[in-house]
Amino acid sequence: MWAASCLASCCAACACDACRTVVSGISRRSARIAYCGLFGLSLIVSWILREVAAPLMEKLPWINHFHKTPDREWFETDAVLRVSFGNFLFFTILAVLMVGVKNQRDPRDSMHHGGWMVKIISWCLLVIFTFFLPNEIISFYESISKFGSGLFLLVQVVLLLDFVHGWNDKWVGYDEQFWYIALLAVSLVSYLATFVFSGLLFHWFVPSGEECGLNTFFIVMMLICVFVFAVVVLHPAVGGSILPASVISLYCMYLCYSGMASEPRDYQCNGLHSHSKAVSSSTLTLGLLTTILSVVYSAVRAGSSTTLLSPPSSPRAAKPLLPMDKETEELAEKEKDKPVTYSYSFFHLIFSLASMYSAMLLTGWSTSVGESGKLVDVGWPSVWVRIVTGWATAALYIWSLVAPILFPDREF
Repeated sequence: MWAASCLASCCAACACDACRTVVSGISRRSARIAYCGLFGLSLIVSWILREVAAPLMEKLPWINHFHKTPDREWFETDAVLRVSFGNFLFFTILAVLMVGVKNQRDPRDSMHHGGWMVKIISWCLLVIFTFFLPNEIISFYESISKFGSGLFLLVQVVLLLDFVHGWNDKWVGYDEQFWYIALLAVSLVSYLATFVFSGLLFHWFVPSGEECGLNTFFIVMMLICVFVFAVVVLHPAVGGSILPASVISLYCMYLCYSGMASEPRDYQCNGLHSHSKAVSSSTLTLGLLTTILSVVYSAVRAGSSTTLLSPPSSPRAAKPLLPMDKETEELAEKEKDKPVTYSYSFFHLIFSLASMYSAMLLTGWSTSVGESGKLVDVGWPSVWVRIVTGWATAALYIWSLVAPILFPDREF
């Protein structure tokens, strides 16, 4: 017993020392990566609790207060939502605190980049606090998370547009035949994948012998958007490139699939309901990977000339994320007078929305905390969130093409 106590104390001391070492190693520029790491930790905690927390939560009277104990899946979903809510509170509080930070002399600039031990402890306390909240609050959070997830999908769209335009400009900038051929090849592959995907959607979601006018409408509308992309891009007045158009077309078709896959399992036009577990696993993996990449990309691109994170008063040139050399004290003092290179508040807001979106992915958009404790299928709200996001993606992309023509005096 004494040996076990000593071993536990040693392990705790080593863990604290390790945390202090990691925290002290976070520099001003690497703080953005640290926030991404904290967000990744929340996903890992959510995943673990989804698998192991159900037996414990069944014994908590303020959670399991139903006449009949719900299924295990209900508690798994509830655990994920509570961790997500704690993560959401953490980043939302930071977003509110960072409103109005314009230069590096603002004391909140140091708060944003430092104090990591306090932040980690606060994050842990907020996550623990959510497990003492009543089910009604978690139910409300679950409801608004569907729409917060839609907003995060729109942020993904803006980041995707920024990425594909940058990708296209870089390859065109080489001005060599090899890169033009590569650009054409990637575009053709993306278009081929888009049309093959659309064929699979008709096969999965418009079964023969069923009246599935709504699903047919969803797929045909996306195909019309794909056609409009190509027409607008190839118009002489626009002079665009087919690479961004092909990638956005494929992404819009994926959103169409994601929306129809969220239709109720008993809906006769959802051809995937018979093997929904296999599909949900692949969708979950792809969705989480996309979420992590989007959040990391937003952190890396913060401060660049094309990202939406930069405030109007900030320098528009991108800076390296991890500097190789130490800055002198004199240079550091001069930098304090510089304006911030990106909006700290909006940066944290992205993580808040990502917390909602990751919760929806980890729960499969399939359950909610109902008053009866029974599983409630997500159904049509989730379908429309994703479908409308696809239409918004199409509208934003077309706007990015025609806006420079309609407003030639403005910079886009």
